[in-house]
Amino acid sequence: MKAKKAELQRSLDPPPLTNGRSPSRPQNISEPVAAFGPPGSNGELNVSVIVSPVPQDFSIEGFGGPKDVGEVVLRRIARTRRSPDINATLIDAALREDADNVKYYKLEFRVESPSFRRHNVAVCCARDGKLYTMNAQAPESVWKAVQREFVAMADSFSLVVDA
Repeated sequence: MKAKKAELQRSLDPPPLTNGRSPSRPQNISEPVAAFGPPGSNGELNVSVIVSPVPQDFSIEGFGGPKDVGEVVLRRIARTRRSPDINATLIDAALREDADNVKYYKLEFRVESPSFRRHNVAVCCARDGKLYTMNAQAPESVWKAVQREFVAMADSFSLVVDA
């Protein structure tokens, strides 16, 4: 029970970008499809992938360019926190497109409060009624040690089409 309460107070992943619209089918709470971190750790150093249902016609581009998308994500992070002393800062935002015309928005940001300081790099994209979000986060104190690997993960994150 304590762990569940702590997780609700300091969720480790950015919230889904659904623009307040209801998905076309019933929605379950979005939880990571996969999450990886050092065994026995508290979860602040981790990489996770979340797949959230969104309407078939959902488009991240509707939020604007990469910086606009980043600002939407940061507003939602700050708004979903139960504490008014959460500060989220966008460091960088970029867009890449793959051969299948899927647009990937890469966001680097920092989330700080009196009790934690985290550095994140996240990638989000939408296809076929699903929003995919890969988030890699680390305590600010270890960011420099993991930055290269986290950025490489973000740059290589892509959806694979089954043949």
